[in-house]
Amino acid sequence: MKFLCQVWFETTEIAKLSEEEGRKLTQDSIDNDNRLRDSGHIIVANALLEPVTARTVRVRRGEVAVTDGPFAEIKEHLGGFVLIEARDMKEATEIAATFPVARYGMIEVRAAFDIRFPDE
Repeated sequence: MKFLCQVWFETTEIAKLSEEEGRKLTQDSIDNDNRLRDSGHIIVANALLEPVTARTVRVRRGEVAVTDGPFAEIKEHLGGFVLIEARDMKEATEIAATFPVARYGMIEVRAAFDIRFPDE
């Protein structure tokens, strides 16, 4: 089964990291990702830039509206995602618990599936 692990950072906590702590967190994350790739669990893993770099897109009654950044004020922000392969939710949450970034926020784990019409 596929599971999407969303990496949510506590914005104020991640901002407190020193440059050295940030580099160590990045290296620890790379090492863990490589270990999970080698074991066949990671399908893809990507980090995201800070929310201030985002654009929010809405389409209403055929009109497109694009605004800067996230729409709402938030205390946490989506910092990245990892798509993994696991036997079940138990194994998926065990894998997510190994993510070093979990020390600075949380990992939301959800089962993922391909959207297909029944006749395809």
